[in-house]
This record gives sequence, C-alpha cells and structure tokens, in this order.
Amino acid sequence: MTAPHWWPAYVGIGSNIESPASQVQRGIENLSKLPRTILVLESGTYLSAPMGPVEQPDFVNAVLGLMTQLNPHDLLSALQSIERQHGRDRSVARWGPRTLDLDLLAYAGLSMNEDDLILPHPGIADRNFVLLPWAEIAPHYRVPGSTTVTELAKAVVEKSPKIKRID
Repeated sequence: MTAPHWWPAYVGIGSNIESPASQVQRGIENLSKLPRTILVLESGTYLSAPMGPVEQPDFVNAVLGLMTQLNPHDLLSALQSIERQHGRDRSVARWGPRTLDLDLLAYAGLSMNEDDLILPHPGIADRNFVLLPWAEIAPHYRVPGSTTVTELAKAVVEKSPKIKRID
C-alpha cells in the first residue's frame, strides 16, 4: 500500500462586507481545519479596491498555501462550503460585495479547463490583490502556462487599482 500523496495548492481569500478582516481571519481558521489538508503558508493582508462595475467597499485580501490530499474538485467543493458557512450567496450579481470569497488559484501545477473548475484561476495575471500577497509566500512558483508569481506581480504593480498591505 502506498502512502497518500500531498499536493500543493494556493487559495486567494477576500471579503468586503460584514467585518472583512474578521471574515478573512475566520475563513483562514476554517481552511486550517479542512480534512486531509494542512495550511502551510499565509501572506499578510492587503486592502484593495474592488474590481468590476459595482460600487462597493474595498476588500481585505490574502493568499494561502496548502498541502492537501483532496483532489482539485473536492478542494473546490470544500472552499465553496466554507463560503456558504460565511453567508456567501453566489446567486447575486457577479463582481458584487462578498462576505467571503475563496478562489482556488493553482493546484499542483495542473492546467485544466472544465465547466466547474479552471486552473490556474483565470485572471491571475491582472490581479495585484492576488499576486502581491502570493509573491510573499511563493515568489518562485511558476503559474502553469505563464511565468513566476514574482514576474507577474511586477507587471501589475503600477497598472492595477490601489492596494496596500495592512498586516
């Protein structure tokens, strides 16, 4: 019998309503309790302007590094379950305010494009609120089909909405 394999995964976390910093902290605590998953890396938190056309408060964001035995679909399902526990309603308009947003950014260097899961997460290369915290914890990680997180972060620092590290 072979031992179960552990896979690296990166998760973006954010909130902009109902005490965003507390939502992010509780979300991190929930992630640290996932079965067959270990939270190994945690970036600082950032305050960032929202994306999209909806007027809303700024977000608190961070990126986490996990080691998991869950497959990508099971991990995504676990992330969505945590979002629901925090009152996330996916039926409301896209780009709107969120109590908790958990995005599976990358999983074990996989590239996949399925109806319910795209890896790496689309739009990474344009999101400073993902790349700057991710560069803190995994600067040399090579995003599948692209370059390192650090190189991607350098490209978005000047052209993205305002962002600042708060913790």
